[in-house]
Amino acid sequence: MVRGGQWVVLCAAVVMVMVMSGCGQRAAEHEPDFASAEKLPERLGADGTTITVGDPDAPVKVHLYEDPRCPYCEEFETTGGGPQLREALLDRWAMAEYTLPSFLDDRVGGSGSKKAVNALRAALEESKFVEYHEVLYANQPEESVDGYTDAYLPELAGQVKGLRSPRFDTAVRSMKYRAFVTASEKAYEKAGGAKEPDGPGTPTAVINDKRIPLEYGALLMESDNFAQLLQEIYDRPGEWENTTF
Repeated sequence: MVRGGQWVVLCAAVVMVMVMSGCGQRAAEHEPDFASAEKLPERLGADGTTITVGDPDAPVKVHLYEDPRCPYCEEFETTGGGPQLREALLDRWAMAEYTLPSFLDDRVGGSGSKKAVNALRAALEESKFVEYHEVLYANQPEESVDGYTDAYLPELAGQVKGLRSPRFDTAVRSMKYRAFVTASEKAYEKAGGAKEPDGPGTPTAVINDKRIPLEYGALLMESDNFAQLLQEIYDRPGEWENTTF
């Protein structure tokens, strides 16, 4: 049972286990689960940048900041806490919110992050964000390759039933949602506050308005312990809200 300040102990313990076992170790590759993905409602938030997935009345809210080119985001989504979060979404006691920055284009070079964020917004327009989000991370190119191209993104859309169409392809090629891409990057930078004007880093998770600190970021990559954390927050929300990291 986790209480009060023991949240910090739990997070620290998870990080220590990962350091001892080696963060480079990976579980079996995650395959997109389209059947369950189709069951999850998705919508664009009133702010115009937040994409919400799951029951909006769920008691546990996980807000994620993810750049599509970020390899650590891929690790979270495929072998880390992402699949466990999906289960909580399906059980309707958790919801997810996504803010999608594209800063890696400027840091690494290219335009793949911006193109991928634009394509994800186009997928949302077709009510296929969840499925396409899974496909992008399951097929993420190497960060340095800038592989999310005008050809590759529609090709990946072909893996999602009902997404690939001339309208989707045109939205990708024309960067139809360029304004969304720009606004999402600004929302990410704003989330970093005065101390982190370039943004908090990716992936970053804010659970019930409390951000998991950078020093405990390894928790996102450990599937079972991330699931335990979500369960504990669901069981004892007041203790999580009163925790000081």
